[in-house]
Amino acid sequence: MSVTDKSQKKTGGLGETVSVIIQALVLALVIRTFLFQPFSIPSGSMRPTLLEGDYLFVTKWAYGYSKYSLPFSPDLFSGRIWGSVPKRGDVVVFKFPPDPSLDYIKRVIGLPGDRVQMKHDELYLNGVVVPRKKMGQIDNPDITEVDRPVDVYRETLPNGVSYDTLDLTPNGIGDDTREFVVPPGHYFMMGDNRDNSSDSRFAVGYVPAENLVGRANIIFFSIAGGASPLEVWKWPSLVRVSRLFTVIH
Repeated sequence: MSVTDKSQKKTGGLGETVSVIIQALVLALVIRTFLFQPFSIPSGSMRPTLLEGDYLFVTKWAYGYSKYSLPFSPDLFSGRIWGSVPKRGDVVVFKFPPDPSLDYIKRVIGLPGDRVQMKHDELYLNGVVVPRKKMGQIDNPDITEVDRPVDVYRETLPNGVSYDTLDLTPNGIGDDTREFVVPPGHYFMMGDNRDNSSDSRFAVGYVPAENLVGRANIIFFSIAGGASPLEVWKWPSLVRVSRLFTVIH
């Protein structure tokens, strides 16, 4: 083999490697933009459903696509393409309306036109109380974030979706509110950790349909203690095995 042949072979090998890397990056970008986006839980507002240290996949196509579906949210169009309406009870990632650079995750409680109110710890939709059943108490700081037993209530929305909520502080500041009337094209979001959630009762306000990023579907990894998934030496003691690959309700 001549020196020229060896040089061409090396150049060809490098070119193929670069091509494979570029194709992999493009594929990853397409998947993240249009199909699935990984998301980590940054706060305790959705306890007990979602815990800090949960890593989940968000389905991007669930509600169609807006500018917030794209990396860096370029202002290429307004509204949603192939949009569909979220259901009450969906757990949704959305852009924080006052600052769209921030991602929030909450549960859809009110649809456009709904009247939403909290009265004496109970949720009312369109003037009707949402059934709420006490399930007992949780005495696990990893779930409740406090070192004492916490009451757990199961709510069931009019469409049959049920989920557990924490009641950290009976008659707390968010347990008695004015009546909110959800505007057209907007949604009312609440955290399952009702006394420790900045949601549509407070700073979040009504969430425009355009701000929806996707529906949270499955937890693929979970680690306690504020540890990073990269700290593999902590996995034996801190990985929450029972939460791996669980479907989000």
